[in-house]
Amino acid sequence: MKIGVVADTHSLEISEQLLNDLEGADLIIHAGDFCTLEELKMFRRIAEVQAVYGNMDGAELRRILPRRQVFEAEGVAIGVVHGAGAPEGLLDIVQAEFKNDKVNAVVFGHSHQPFNQVINKVLYFNPGSAGDRAFAPYRSYGILEIHSGKISGKIVKLKG
Repeated sequence: MKIGVVADTHSLEISEQLLNDLEGADLIIHAGDFCTLEELKMFRRIAEVQAVYGNMDGAELRRILPRRQVFEAEGVAIGVVHGAGAPEGLLDIVQAEFKNDKVNAVVFGHSHQPFNQVINKVLYFNPGSAGDRAFAPYRSYGILEIHSGKISGKIVKLKG
């Protein structure tokens, strides 16, 4: 199973590379900060979307999206949350958010910093920001792949 992962798109220009790359995805996870409902609808035209709202998302998105969620894909439990606070303490906040859940992976956003690391047998994955050119080291998204009950991730740097 191939899962496209995006976060912190902030209603900024979505690259054609990202949209084309997501075309083959079985699922898209968005870890918050869409900023407009139209953006969510755009991703839903490509594939099924599992998403949470972020701190920059308004009432319209907060009414239809959860703050956090845990779902299963091909036997793998995936937690999703946007995150909060300073980038330096974000991983601790995200880990605490799912301390009572049995998850194999946690997808988060907020910092605009790509992160792909297994800690205590849990994959923590932040795809970075697909739209930010100011605070992110580069524009990026992620791919999660599930094979035989195991999940792995990679960060994809967008061109331009």
